[in-house]
Amino acid sequence: MYTTLISEDRLIKKYNNPDWIIFDARYDLRNKNAGKKAFIQGHIPGAIYVDLHDDLSKPPSTNNGRHPLPTFTTINALFSELGIHPHMQVVIYDNSEGSIAARMWWMMKYMQHEKVAVLDGGWQSWIIANRPINQDVMARVAGKFKKSPSYSNVINIDELDKCELIIDSRHPKRYRGEIEPIDKVAGHIPGAINRFWKNNLTEKGMFKSKEALKQEFQHMLASTRSEDAVFYCGSGVTACHNLLAAAHAGLNLPKLYAGSWSEWSSHPEKPVATKI
Repeated sequence: MYTTLISEDRLIKKYNNPDWIIFDARYDLRNKNAGKKAFIQGHIPGAIYVDLHDDLSKPPSTNNGRHPLPTFTTINALFSELGIHPHMQVVIYDNSEGSIAARMWWMMKYMQHEKVAVLDGGWQSWIIANRPINQDVMARVAGKFKKSPSYSNVINIDELDKCELIIDSRHPKRYRGEIEPIDKVAGHIPGAINRFWKNNLTEKGMFKSKEALKQEFQHMLASTRSEDAVFYCGSGVTACHNLLAAAHAGLNLPKLYAGSWSEWSSHPEKPVATKI
């Protein structure tokens, strides 16, 4: 059972196992059709395409962020539509250093499905290793997925003032309010500290070792238990990369503020901090 990451050399031995299901989550925030086009041009054999905007952000939702988290009823319907059964090992990959795949990984954890992992190194690691690819588009064959969410893993905008530690996963320049390329307001939630999600990676785009990640997260968390920490980003997507890294380090899963900065900054009454 793989519950955080899987390497391409392990996936190659299992990718055609009928009890395994693979999802291609490639997506470009600047070009919403790029991921699907890339999938059609070539993908891991048997992989099914899942779209961040059309699938992983379906209404009705739990928040008003840019990529709103669907309700648990909607997620159950989605995972059934995608062909996932409760016994299956799920593997997800992207070409964005795991930043999109981690969103689906977290959604499955939220629905208490443990057998889910992100391909470390993503599509690039599969290609570099000269693994097989094809252009066959697999039809979605409905599965039977029905699980209950772990409400302790997510919080809403009205609960943030009760949080012991809030961590912003965006680029430091966005955190400090120096730039804001997407949302109308620059800055961060007052009191939040910053851990850029790309700090989880080596220079080659692979996740750092469990030991290195554990040391870094424990230093950042200090006296706060990991399960009491809250992560957010721009829209509740790349924050999941930090959650995946924490879980891979062996820590209890922190919480996600799914609405993230896109929701917080859309409320004029909410305070904004900058740190330059």
